[in-house]
Amino acid sequence: MNYLFVVAHPDDESDAAGGTISKLIKKGNNVAVAIMVSQAAARRDLSSTLSTDEEEAMAILGVEKTYHADFPNIKMNTVPHLEIVQFIESCIEDFEADAIVTHHPTDTNNDHVITSQAAQAACRLFQRRPGIPNLKLFMYMETPSSTEWSLDSSSNRFFPNHYIEIGKEGLEIKIKALQAYKGVMRPYPHPRSNEVYEGLASYRGCQAGVKYAEAFEIVFSAN
Repeated sequence: MNYLFVVAHPDDESDAAGGTISKLIKKGNNVAVAIMVSQAAARRDLSSTLSTDEEEAMAILGVEKTYHADFPNIKMNTVPHLEIVQFIESCIEDFEADAIVTHHPTDTNNDHVITSQAAQAACRLFQRRPGIPNLKLFMYMETPSSTEWSLDSSSNRFFPNHYIEIGKEGLEIKIKALQAYKGVMRPYPHPRSNEVYEGLASYRGCQAGVKYAEAFEIVFSAN
């Protein structure tokens, strides 16, 4: 399977699914990451070596293929929707993606929301363009410090229905990849702390009857 993870910012892939990405690759799947906002210029404590940080994190996860757009950070709402959709479509076509994993559309971070909405539109590419492989899977992922802050009670919040066991090794790889991004990790009780990542993986694991897991919401699956 070719899994395309469509994320708003560098580090989102590790934050939400680092253990899963590592596991998928080790099991022989192909994984690519498409990043909408390569520079994340508005980020607090922005690393001056962000591109190098990203390369190190991807190497830790085992990701060999990444796609980069340069949409403005926390200003993706100023970009025409079609431009974002077309960028994701180009990634789908080039990678011949079988599966797409992206943010939940009720994340509190607006860049996540816009990325998710564009990925939803792009996932129908195989219906519009002959020769594109049928998409077999579309999932939302859980991004700590954003997904749990889904404040709009009128919307359908993240409801996990699929759990991927990552084990202690996967958890350690996830945290190591996050630590490669300078300025991202924080002291506990911040959501981006070692303790919270381990606690969340334990909680999601116990829901699935395993020790450590990452949670996803399957939107559709076609075998």
